[in-house]
Amino acid sequence: MLEKQTLSKYLLSKYPQAHTIVNDKALRSFVMAIKNQYLKKSSPLSKIQFDDKIHVINNALGLHTFVSRVQGNKLKSKNEIRIATVFKSAPEEFLEMIVVHELAHLKEKEHNKAFYQLCCHMMPDYHQIELDLRIYLTQLECIGRIYH
Repeated sequence: MLEKQTLSKYLLSKYPQAHTIVNDKALRSFVMAIKNQYLKKSSPLSKIQFDDKIHVINNALGLHTFVSRVQGNKLKSKNEIRIATVFKSAPEEFLEMIVVHELAHLKEKEHNKAFYQLCCHMMPDYHQIELDLRIYLTQLECIGRIYH
């Protein structure tokens, strides 16, 4: 596909347009809707935001961080989800796949069988979307943006 320059045609045929979630407030609403549907009893999220410091091609698509600190005589913890800013102009399915992946880390810290079963529970076509997202990242790196 790369050699024949058909990546964008493939992607646009399956995912014709980008989502409209372009700020942190909208992202928080999007993430919380998924969390409340599938993971109501999981730990709360203290921060949800787009992050322009995440370098997608070499690093990660999003980050889930768990921060513990002692405050007085109590152990306080915070869960944060950060999504790479490049996904502000991507199809909603790709954003949802990243969110599902990061939310799954609330229950399963490791990328094990239980982790991927949880991802597929929240998004049945998780693996296909992940493959297509990797195709999208190849498009971005080798040819350029197709969604604006």
